[in-house]
Amino acid sequence: MSYLEATQDLYKEAALTPDVGLCCTTNPIWQFPGLSIPKIMQEMNYGCGSTVSAQDLVNNPKILYVGVGGGMELLQFSYFSRQKGGVIGVDSVDEMLEASKKNFKVAEKENEWFSSDYINLVKGDALKLPVEDESIDVAAQNCLFNIFKMEDLKKAVSEMYRVLKPHGRLVMSDPICEQPMSDELRNDDRLRALCLSGSIPLKEYIKVLTDAGFGTIEIRGKRSYRVLSPNHYPTKELIHIESIEIAAIKDPMPEDGPCVFTGKTAIFFGKESYFDDKKGHVLQQNQPLAVCDKTAAALEKESSEIYISDSTYHYNGGGCC
Repeated sequence: MSYLEATQDLYKEAALTPDVGLCCTTNPIWQFPGLSIPKIMQEMNYGCGSTVSAQDLVNNPKILYVGVGGGMELLQFSYFSRQKGGVIGVDSVDEMLEASKKNFKVAEKENEWFSSDYINLVKGDALKLPVEDESIDVAAQNCLFNIFKMEDLKKAVSEMYRVLKPHGRLVMSDPICEQPMSDELRNDDRLRALCLSGSIPLKEYIKVLTDAGFGTIEIRGKRSYRVLSPNHYPTKELIHIESIEIAAIKDPMPEDGPCVFTGKTAIFFGKESYFDDKKGHVLQQNQPLAVCDKTAAALEKESSEIYISDSTYHYNGGGCC
């Protein structure tokens, strides 16, 4: 059995019998005005964060969600879309598609505004999406891509890039891990399917996105997710796994490389009222400006009177690249 078959089996089980502990997140369940999320959807929330952000969901976007789970985030996306077929949900597990369909009927009873035809459920594979080129404004996946081994991860990201419109957004939540893992952990197909042993370092994750062509990367959140301890897993040391929320934007790739925002801020503290590097970056006296890592490094070299903060790994826009 391959690791992809192990994943199919695991999520078939999770569709037939909801597994509350399969994934976990410290994020709140977003309850927008007039939105009621059925209990069954919360029990089948197999994600490690959230991909739903109001800043991405303006002007009636066409939304793609891969790996439908119990349908919770599809419902949340529909709250902003509210149009027939405005949200496409793709999954390779028949039982998960059927469970989501049933859950949407429950959601209709709890939400007057919601109609199941807002969501188009499609059987398909993340490695070969049944979606047209450049037809999607916002694509999302939650705790799915970390399951893939590197070559398949590259294919899945490239597929998302293909279907996005120019300046479209790929919004994701996935586990990451900065520590090395043993081959025994990496090659355990069930642990990979459980979103544990496939976690890779953040820099590698970002590189997959930028190699696919995404010119802007935003790290929107980073939180503790799991620990793998020697008394429960085949490891000699305690391994800490975090979850990230990240947006990859299909902007043109700058000549000097991608703009990666990790939550750094620049503050000018010189005697003048402002600092202008003549490259599009103007810093007002003692006013923080969110900057990408590339700009932060350049400004630090440009002046000794600019303070550059450490990465917070929480960035929500409004910055300068």
